[in-house]
Amino acid sequence: MVQALSRSGPRPAAPPGRTLGLTLLTATAPASWGTTYLVTTEFLPTGHPLVSGVLRALPAGLILLAFTRRLPRGAWLWRSLLLGTLNIGALFTLLFVAAYRLPGGVAATLTAVQPLLVVGLAFLLLGEKPTRWRLAWGAVGVLGVGLIVLRGTLAFDLLGVLAGVGAAGVMAAGIVLTKRWGRPEGAGPATIAGWQLTAGGLVLVPLALAFEGLPPALDLPAIGGYLWLGVVGALLSFVIWFNGIGRLPVVAVSFLALLSPAVATILGWLFLDESLTPVQGLGFVLAFAAIAAAQLTPAAVRNLFHRGA
Repeated sequence: MVQALSRSGPRPAAPPGRTLGLTLLTATAPASWGTTYLVTTEFLPTGHPLVSGVLRALPAGLILLAFTRRLPRGAWLWRSLLLGTLNIGALFTLLFVAAYRLPGGVAATLTAVQPLLVVGLAFLLLGEKPTRWRLAWGAVGVLGVGLIVLRGTLAFDLLGVLAGVGAAGVMAAGIVLTKRWGRPEGAGPATIAGWQLTAGGLVLVPLALAFEGLPPALDLPAIGGYLWLGVVGALLSFVIWFNGIGRLPVVAVSFLALLSPAVATILGWLFLDESLTPVQGLGFVLAFAAIAAAQLTPAAVRNLFHRGA
C-alpha cells in the first residue's frame, strides 16, 4: 500500500463512484489513532509521553524517507517543518498536556471541535464557504463525542483546556494547510508523510530530553506497543491520511477524526472492562451520524431518500 501511494504524484479528486471506498480507507487512520490510549496505558512505560511521541514519529518518518528517497527542497523545507510541527510535534505535545491535566472525556470533547475549526479555516484559506449543514453536524459530532466520553464529575484546568483547544486548532490548521499546499510534482503521500513525521519527531526530541531525559529500558510489551504505534499509528496511518486529504473535501475528512475517541471507548469496553451506558450509546449514534452526514450534501441526502421511495 505504501509503495503504491508513494509512486503517485498529485492526484485528482476521487470520482463519485470511488469516493465511498476512499473515505472508508481514510477513516482507518483516525480509527487506528483511537488505539493509542489502550496501547499507552497497557504496554508503554508511564511518565514518558514526549519520549513516546518521538519513538512513534521519528523512526516512521526516517523509514519513509529511506523508502521514498526524496528530501524537501525550496519552499517545501519550511512547509514541511511547519506542517510537521502542527500535525505531529505540537499536536502530540498539546494532547499529552490536555490528557494529563484534564479528565480524558473533557480532553476528547475539546479536541472534537476540530471539524468546526476546519470549516472556518477552509473558508479563510481555501475559499470553501461554510454551510449550515456541516456546521450543524459539527455541533452534533461534538455532542456525540461528549456523551461517549464524559463521565462523573467534571474538572477543569485552564492550562488543560487551552491545550485541548490548541490541539484541535493545530490539527485543523495542519489539515487545511496540507490541502492548500498540496504536494510538489512527483511527490506522493508517503513522501509528504515522511517529511512531516521526521520534522515533527525532531521538534519533539529537545522537549523530550529536557523534560523526560533518555528513554527508559523497554520490555517486550513496550517494544510491541511502540511498533504498533510507529508502524500502524504513524507510518501507515499518516500516508493514508494525507492521501485522503489530497483527494476528498477537506471539511468532510476532518469529521473522520471523531472516530478516534469512539474507537478508544469501544476498546476500553472490550479489553479494560469499562462499562457502556445507554447515554454513551446515544453518543455513538450521534457521532457516527455526524461523520456520515458530513460526507454528503443536503441534495445528496434528498436523492437517497427519493431513490428509497
